[in-house]
Amino acid sequence: MSTSAQGVTRARIVAAFLRDGNRVLLCHRSPERRWYPDVWDLPGGHVEPGELPGAALARELHEELGIEVTVPAGPPMQQIHTDAFDMQIWLIESWTGTPVNVALDEHDAIAWFQENELGELRLAHDSYLAIFTEALAVR
Repeated sequence: MSTSAQGVTRARIVAAFLRDGNRVLLCHRSPERRWYPDVWDLPGGHVEPGELPGAALARELHEELGIEVTVPAGPPMQQIHTDAFDMQIWLIESWTGTPVNVALDEHDAIAWFQENELGELRLAHDSYLAIFTEALAVR
């Protein structure tokens, strides 16, 4: 958790933009989820107390997708700050294993999407479409 200048406690979130060429992997949040139900989101989750964000990202990707990634050495590619959370997003282009939906209690599906498919999805955050489009354009 982090605390804003106004004294509001916000969740610390890490997420991965898993890119495979011109595709991004997204997870569909189950309709029963309390926060952001029935939307497509990046894989990731909460940073535990005392945990470094990069380590949290590697842990979350293993827990949610069953893949192993190297803890990111550099800064995140993007950050999103809201009243409820502070999110750091890292570009991940290399991993070990095949992503599968291991977190069935959190997601009811995972899928790869190309840029032209993203506009048709209900995404978890308004800024995602622009972030995804920009990240897929970089080679």
